[in-house]
Amino acid sequence: MILSGADILVKTLIEQGCDTVFGYPGGQILNVYESLYTYQNEIRHILTAHEQGASHAADGYARSTGKVGVVISTSGPGATNLVTGIATAFLDSIPMVAICGNVPTTQIGTDSFQELDITGVTLPITKHNYFVRTVEELADTVREAFVLARSGRPGPVLIDIPKDVQIAKCEYTPKAPFEAEEAQAAKDVRIEEAASYINSAKAPYIYFGGGLINAEAQEEMLALADKIDAPIGCSLMGISGIPTDHPRFLGMQGMHGHYASSMAMHNADLIISLGVRFNDRVTGNRAKFATGAKIIHIDVDGSELCKTVNAVCGLRGDVKKTLQKLLPLVNESRKEDWSAKIAQLREEETTVTDNREGMTPRRAILTLNKHLGKNTAVCTDVGQHQMWAAQTVKMQTPRRFLSSGGLGTMGFGFGAAIGAAFGTKERSVLVTGDGSFGMNVNELATAVSYKIPIVILLLNNGVLGMVRQWQTLFFNKHYSNTILDRKTDFCALAHAFGAEGETVKTPEELDAALARAFRCEGPYVVDCRIDKDEFVLPMLPPGGSMDDIIVKLEVEK
Repeated sequence: MILSGADILVKTLIEQGCDTVFGYPGGQILNVYESLYTYQNEIRHILTAHEQGASHAADGYARSTGKVGVVISTSGPGATNLVTGIATAFLDSIPMVAICGNVPTTQIGTDSFQELDITGVTLPITKHNYFVRTVEELADTVREAFVLARSGRPGPVLIDIPKDVQIAKCEYTPKAPFEAEEAQAAKDVRIEEAASYINSAKAPYIYFGGGLINAEAQEEMLALADKIDAPIGCSLMGISGIPTDHPRFLGMQGMHGHYASSMAMHNADLIISLGVRFNDRVTGNRAKFATGAKIIHIDVDGSELCKTVNAVCGLRGDVKKTLQKLLPLVNESRKEDWSAKIAQLREEETTVTDNREGMTPRRAILTLNKHLGKNTAVCTDVGQHQMWAAQTVKMQTPRRFLSSGGLGTMGFGFGAAIGAAFGTKERSVLVTGDGSFGMNVNELATAVSYKIPIVILLLNNGVLGMVRQWQTLFFNKHYSNTILDRKTDFCALAHAFGAEGETVKTPEELDAALARAFRCEGPYVVDCRIDKDEFVLPMLPPGGSMDDIIVKLEVEK
């Protein structure tokens, strides 16, 4: 059939299994929006308040479903407004396709109105990007983009489509959805080498990240842990990979990780890392990181192997298929001395856990846990609240903890919560702070307009808490531009947008407010007041190692 480029784009999106897109229209993408109107019974478009919100929503949709998220914008400022969202997805390996309109090909390079080389801008933060020059190449470009976004290590792909390509017509032939490249296990020789290290280990520790979730390798990892009697920890991106109450799970490791998890990794003689990066928040001072441990690193992206820490055995391959081949080669064993050490670390953790009464951050998250369903997606922004949630929130289902790990994007959470609600078709939760919430509070308009059930737990301390914490500890309490002192009434603001909201100051008030929020049909803001001097602990000081971990602080106010 003969179709316009705009129709071909939308038909190919539908063909690839895309049922929801997020975006914002503009002059150079209007032909695509005309096609979205034509095919509105087959594909739904969610209009956000800002393109950045749309990009985070597509990201949240992808994280919560494992499918490719799609965002659409016009050229120029519309396209540049996607950049932070694309970079967020890139650093966290999230499959996304960003589609931008551009000026006609005859005007490229003339500095015409809203012309921008968005492919040049996004080259460092995409797996690949395309500038579509002819309508004939459009359909296969979209198909290839979907394959690339979800193959190997997932990530964002951008397609820039000039206006004349959207208008031009050609033959369109439907095709079945292209399959992602088949995953492959690591080489047998490497698997055998890894098994020999595992079989000789006396204190193994299994460490996983988002790559394990992408590979759906939880069953194999748990089988390995049971076989070798090993504890399990995770990165921020790994949270929700296995239930947080699993008996072998010690929680998140790293700068603000659980004490037992971080110290277990520090004391291990073998670290088996699965689909995870060893970034600075994990290792601290790399010269002092786990000096008594050998590292086995399994990752689908070979560039991660030995990038920041040296592995005695690096295995490039799909985590699930590699573990399936590794398991028969591993000897079953009990490690009583190591298990006793882990039990001791767990006990030590209880002595430094914040069990204060009153409206503490941990008490707030524990109260939230009482209301979470098994399938509820919990999204965060970035800052102290993010770490409090990561440490305490109770997860039962994979892909239900959504947080910006690599880029650390303040303002990510609201868009992600919108995308997760559409992806899971259930209520989602946003845990945020007053600094982060102010970044993209305009998306309240989106949540209200679409009656999206989102519970917004706003941990409001009136400051930029994480930066202020560093200023307290390392900058002589010079609070340069971190005391917000804003007069914003977030509940009144919620009401102005058409949402519900209330302010709480005690755990009892919070419990009652959350009960009302979880019954609400649309967005509900719970403005939870906490003290500005609350700290995220444990904490690894800059340049420190796990020997320097801070578990308690008494700071004069």
